[in-house]
Amino acid sequence: MDYQAMLAIGLPIGVGLAAIGSGIGLGGAVGSAMDAIGRNPEASGKIMTSMIIGAALIEALTIYALVVFFMLQGHIGS
Repeated sequence: MDYQAMLAIGLPIGVGLAAIGSGIGLGGAVGSAMDAIGRNPEASGKIMTSMIIGAALIEALTIYALVVFFMLQGHIGS
């Protein structure tokens, strides 16, 4: 098996795992934020701001994986 076949198999799997990890992380972050807002509604602004910043950082993992996928995709067919 050459490196092109390994890239063709590994790249989609890597992006899929990154998306699954991002989904799990976002679900946990949003769930915890909603619990915190339910316990202390007065602090919802601060909690929501922190949650949105955290969600953006979690989502960056998937974006980085997608960028690497597109960078290495050109090496599959050549």
